[in-house]
Amino acid sequence: MQTLRLNANNREDILTAAQILRDGGLVGIPTETVYGLAANALDGKAVAGIFAAKGRPMDNPLIVHISDFAQIGRLVRKVTPEAEKLAKAYWPGPMTIILPKSDKIPDEVSAGLDTVAIRFPSHPAARALIDAAGIPLAAPSANLSGHPSPTAAEHVLNDLDGRIEAVVDGGPCGVGVESTVVTLACDPPRLLRPGGITLEQLRSVLGTVEMDSAVLHPLKEGVRASSPGMKYKHYSPKANVIIIDGSFDAYRNYVNSHGGDGTAALCYSGEDAELTVPTVCYGGEDDYGEQARELFDALRRLDEIHAKTVYARCPEPKGVGLAVYNRLIRAAGFEVLHLD
Repeated sequence: MQTLRLNANNREDILTAAQILRDGGLVGIPTETVYGLAANALDGKAVAGIFAAKGRPMDNPLIVHISDFAQIGRLVRKVTPEAEKLAKAYWPGPMTIILPKSDKIPDEVSAGLDTVAIRFPSHPAARALIDAAGIPLAAPSANLSGHPSPTAAEHVLNDLDGRIEAVVDGGPCGVGVESTVVTLACDPPRLLRPGGITLEQLRSVLGTVEMDSAVLHPLKEGVRASSPGMKYKHYSPKANVIIIDGSFDAYRNYVNSHGGDGTAALCYSGEDAELTVPTVCYGGEDDYGEQARELFDALRRLDEIHAKTVYARCPEPKGVGLAVYNRLIRAAGFEVLHLD
C-alpha cells in the first residue's frame, strides 16, 4: 500500500482524505494534541483496521472526534449538565469527555465498555475533515503501539508508511501531548489522563474532580482501562528510560558518573553543557507547555542517536507538567530513581 501525503491547506486533499474515510480506510490526521489515526467511528470493521495498523491491543478504547457539539447527542445516551459545562468552557480543545454510550458506537471503539470517549478538537484541519467526511472519527495516536506519539506528519510516516492509506500534513502539533480525559460516568467525575486542560481547570468548572490512581501509578491488576493511556507501557523509545528525581546538581553528578557507551540524557534546555554524555533537551525547566510540545519529538530523537540507556530529568507534576510526568513515567515503565 502506498501512503499518500496530503496537504491540510488544500481543499481537494481534504476531500480525498474524507473519501478514504467514508470508504472504510485509515488516515493520519493533525490535531492540536498529537496526530491521530482516524477511521469511521460508526464502522466496526474500519475501526478494527486501526488496531491492526498500530498493533494496538483490542482492549484499549478509542476516542471519537466530532466537529460540532450537537453531534454528541447521537453518540451518548444522555448529555449531562456537567458535560455541557465542560464543553462550554473547553471545547473545541484538548479535552475528552467520557459518558455512557449510545447503540451507535461499535464495541471496537469502546473496547466492550458501556461508555464512549468524545472529543471536539480545535485544529481546523481535523474539523474540516470531519465535516467533509460527514461522520465522527475514531482516532488514537497515529503511531505503532508503544512508540512515542507523533507530533508531526513525518513521525506518522516513520511508523505507519505503507500501513495506512494517507496522512494529512497539518504541521507540528501545538499542545504536544494527548488530550485530557475526564469521565462523567461516575460520581464524582474523575481525571483518567492529564493533558492540556489541567486538573485545576476541570475543578474550576465542576468543583470536585478526583484523580485516578492510574495517572501516577500502574493500573491495578485486573482493572479494565476505561481510557486510552492507562494500561500499557506507552510512548517509549527503544532505549531503557530511567527518571532521575532530584536537584540538577544531583542529576548532573549521577549522569556524569554513570556514563558509558549508549548512555544519554533527557534534560532541560541549557543543562546539556554540564553533562558529559549525549543529550536531548525537552524544554525549559519551568515551561511546562514547552515540555509538552517537545517531549515526544525528544523521545524519538533518542532513537536517532542510538541511545540504549537514558537518564531523564523528572518533570514537576503540576499543571500541564502533570501530563508531561504521566507520559514520561509510562515511557520509563515507572522506573524512577529518587536522589537527594
